[in-house]
Parts: sequence; structure tokens; C-alpha cells
Amino acid sequence: MSTASRLISGSAASWVRIGVNIVSQVVLVPLYLTHWSIETYGLWIAIQALVGVLFTLDTGHQEFLGYEFMRIGKDNRPKLSKYLWSGVSIGIGISLIQISLIIVFIVTNALPFVLGKTDSLDSNSINAVSIVLLLQGVAWLICTSVSGLLFRVLAPFGYFPRMAWWNCGYAVANALVPAVAVVCGADLLTTGVISSVVAIILYIPLYIDLFRILRREDIAFSAPSWEVGSKNFIHSLAVFGKIILENLRQQGVRLVLAPLTGAAGLVAFATMRTGANVALQGLNTVTNPLIPDLMRFLHERDQDRSELAFGTVWIIIVAILAPAVVILQAFVEPFYIAWTRGKVPFDPWLFATLSLSVLVFAVVQPATTVVIGNNLLKPQLFISLTAAITVVVFIYILVPLVGILGGGIALLIAEILTTVGYATVARRWLQQNGLSWPMRSFLIVLTSVVISAVTMAVMILFPHLRWIVLGVSMILFLGNTWRYWHVLPSLATQQARKILSHVPGVDKLFPV
Repeated sequence: MSTASRLISGSAASWVRIGVNIVSQVVLVPLYLTHWSIETYGLWIAIQALVGVLFTLDTGHQEFLGYEFMRIGKDNRPKLSKYLWSGVSIGIGISLIQISLIIVFIVTNALPFVLGKTDSLDSNSINAVSIVLLLQGVAWLICTSVSGLLFRVLAPFGYFPRMAWWNCGYAVANALVPAVAVVCGADLLTTGVISSVVAIILYIPLYIDLFRILRREDIAFSAPSWEVGSKNFIHSLAVFGKIILENLRQQGVRLVLAPLTGAAGLVAFATMRTGANVALQGLNTVTNPLIPDLMRFLHERDQDRSELAFGTVWIIIVAILAPAVVILQAFVEPFYIAWTRGKVPFDPWLFATLSLSVLVFAVVQPATTVVIGNNLLKPQLFISLTAAITVVVFIYILVPLVGILGGGIALLIAEILTTVGYATVARRWLQQNGLSWPMRSFLIVLTSVVISAVTMAVMILFPHLRWIVLGVSMILFLGNTWRYWHVLPSLATQQARKILSHVPGVDKLFPV
């Protein structure tokens, strides 16, 4: 399967998964509330949130090893095997610790406090939640601790799309099974039991497929090494810290905003950020499938193919994402008011600022991949810490001055600092390894961001000129896309044309 085919297949799987998540949020919420009380549904949500936090340590370990697998590459199978099975043993140990922590919460009666439900949990509810949590921990141990590493070790061999489709199928089952149980009259405990048991059963064919591929690719079992496993685990703690800091920056901002803006302000911020969150997920559907190929090109010191990978991400920003952000700014207000039933006022400056944050985040993704893919841990941790502190500090400074817009500005400033940090580190790494940062392409991509920022600002300041400004911006975007196309290496234009050819008519605009 070619790079283009893998990218298209992996992106399609990711888009389907996004669709499943959106349907889950829009359709399943009223379904749950129809059959359960709001207190029971609140408990179910609290359990899922706690599980996400408790298992972050294992997630960080898997993320670190995933990039180590890509750094090692498919040509060193003995080392891959050693890292894989040493990581599996550590991962199982982490899961057992996570289960032990759940048991401690139960035995010490700390579970209501941990869930934030100290005033609403009776003994029956506590027992139900305890069993569901334990089952979630066991299901994670059986389903995810091992399979997550097997998924990642196969990425250098071109199996990312296949694994993405497996994940997509599991996401469908994870949304559908508890919903069906609830409709059939199951309470919280029964729903939790059914969900965990079905999850374990569904992973049986997945494991069969994974081990069959391991044999095909000659990734043999290797006796686990405590030295290798523990060393990698210690290093993965930096990734764990980075995940915590990223969550603080992306989601914890709500906790900081709440006491400053009140409930109404928080709702306005959250609803106006919905479009930005969808755009981020959409961007990840392109970048995530591309990571294994980019890492292979970097380790082969292949400048043209590395720029090919960079160009695949950046052409989407220049030709699609940046113009789409401006078009959305022009049309979104009446749809937003209808969506919120007129109960939440539309703030065009906040919406524009959040959209601009997405563009800045998108621009730096190739650089982020270089840094994360090579497990440059200290820069990652420093950049994430700087961004998290920046968000908190600027929210406290700006929100009292300009309201919830201050939250958007704080996020934008943090994204700009993150972009500068990752671009600097990536450029230095490329130079040290005989490669170069595609500066001309990068500057043209930044030009698209500037065009977007200026256009949205002018449309807000002069709403009566909105359509004229929108038309002029599209001409500027088209010209900038043309400039970008002509600075790409021929290999990158061929690759990008394969991607764009799936949009009717676009391939005729960009002949090779």
C-alpha cells in the first residue's frame, strides 16, 4: 500500500470514528436520560472520566514506546521485539497498579470523593460504581495494555490504517453496547458488566489478527528485559507529564474560567469552541496516519520524502483549512444562534480567536511530529509546561479586562509559543541529522494564517463589507496556494495531487 493509500485509509477510519463520537454525544445523551435518571447518568460519565485519568500513566508509556518503535524502524526486528515484550511486561504491571489503586479507593471509602459525588452516593450506588470501575480496570488490562503496544509496533510496517479501522470498530461497539443495554432496561451495574464482558470478547479476533501479523512480519517473542523495560518506563514519565499538561491546557482552561466568568460565560466559551474542537479532530485524521511514514523518511535521511510528508499536511492548511476558517467566520453567526436557541450570545472575536488557534496548531504539526517522533522528551515537557502556565496566567490577566475573549486570547498565545518552540527544536534536530527545515514552504503556510487573521478581523470591524472582504480573501488564498504549489519538490506535488484528486475538480487546478 502506497503512502497516499495509507493516508487516505487511515484518515477515513479516523473520520468515521469522529462521526461515531459526534453521534454518541448528540444522539445517545437523550437516550440515556430517557431511561436513566440524571444522577445515574452523571455517575456513568464520572466513571468514564475517572478511568481516563487513572489510565493516563499506561497511555503515556504506550505513546513513548510507539515512537521508539518508529525510531528503531522495521529493519531492526530483534530490538523491536526486545522493546515490545519488555514494554508488555511493564504495561501489565502498570495495569495491575491501576487496579490496585481502584481497590484502595474502594476499601478506604474514598471513591465518592474521587468521583466528586460525596453528597449523592448511597451504599448501593457505591457498590455498583466499585464493581463497574474494577471491571473497567480488568478490561483495560486484558484489552488495551497489550494490544496498544502491538498496534504501535506494527506501525513501522505500514499497518496504521488497519489498526485505525480496528479502533474504529471498537469505538462503535463501545458506544453501541451500553446504549443497547440501557434501552433494554439495564441499570448502571448491569450496563457496566455487559460493556466490559463484550469488550473482552470483541478483542479475541483482534488478538488473533495481531499475532498473525506479528508472525508474518517476523517479530518474534523475546524474553522481557527488566533493564530495558524500566528504563523506557522512566523515560515515558515525561510523556505522561506532557499529556497531563496538554489536558490542562486544552480542557483545564474551563476550571480556570469558571470562577472568573460564571456559568454563562463558561457555556459561551465551550459552545463557541465546539467548531475548533471538530477542526482539531479533523486535522488529526490527516496527521496521525502520516506519522509512521514521516518517521521512516527522517530516519532514512530522505529530504525529498520528508518534505513530501510536510507538504501533505501543509497543502491541506493552505488550500482547505485556512479558507474554510474564513468562510465559517462569515456564515456561522445565524447558525450558532439557532443551535443555541438564542440563549448564548455570539462573540465573533472569540470565535475568530479560537479558529486562529486551530490554524496555528495545524501549522506546527510536522515540527511536532519530528520532536515527538524522536522522543525528544525534555523539549516536549518544557514546551507543554510553558504553554500550560501561559494559559493560566493570561486567563487571570485578560478575563477581568475583556471577558471570555481573554480565554481565547490566552489559548492563542499559548499555541503561538508552542509553535515557536516545536519549530525551533525540530529545525535544530533536522540540521544535526543532515536534513533541512523547508523554510520557504513554512513561510508561505504562515502567510495563509496571516491572511485568515486579517480577513476575520476586517469582517468583524466592517460587517457591511463582509462579502467583499470574503471574495478578496479567496483570491489571496488561491494565489498563496499557487505559490506554495510551486515551491514543493516534484515528489511532494505528486503525492499531494493524489490526495487532492479525491476532491472533484481539484486535480485540474494543480497539474503536476
